Amino acid sequence: MSYSDFTLVKVKQTFEIKTTEKKNHFANLPPLEPSSLLIETLSYNVAIALASNSEKARSEMIIAPILIDIKRQNQEQINIFSGIDFTVEPEKGLNGICDFLITKSPEMLTITAPVITIVEAKKENLNLGLGQCIAEMIAARIFNQKEGNNISTIYGVITSGTNWRFLKLEGENIIIDLTEYYLNQINLIMGILTASLTYQAR
Repeated sequence: MSYSDFTLVKVKQTFEIKTTEKKNHFANLPPLEPSSLLIETLSYNVAIALASNSEKARSEMIIAPILIDIKRQNQEQINIFSGIDFTVEPEKGLNGICDFLITKSPEMLTITAPVITIVEAKKENLNLGLGQCIAEMIAARIFNQKEGNNISTIYGVITSGTNWRFLKLEGENIIIDLTEYYLNQINLIMGILTASLTYQAR
């Protein structure tokens, strides 16, 4: 079993977590303006990514540039890992490839605690990625604990590149924001992601 095998029902049963569904849970966070470089990049890339209509194209051409811009605007104090194996507890199914991991560390060669945000790319229905993303969030918390970093909150994102949905893990509860944020709200998307990096998202 691996992250991709988890459905929402399966992950709740396996790890005995509860989910709370809310609307606009992150909507009141301060926005972050994208750089002119990101605006130019997306204006060129989005049509190509959507025409290709693959998760890989969306990841490389839409999601990655957004995350890199956030890294740049946060003075390089975070790092982004893309398409990396994140095996934590394989006996529990917490193993496999994560599309993107964000760490609160400038270390670029190895994953270093704390892992704070998981970003999962999906081509179409974002709901289908909930189980996988939550399993990766649980793995991130276990990884941090093993590394002696017991941060209280892990954030998760499921995105098609054009649509974004945010989650938060606190204790044994997952908050799922039912609101989908769209690429024309890029400043709000970037604001939510930046807030998660500083543990300010509520």
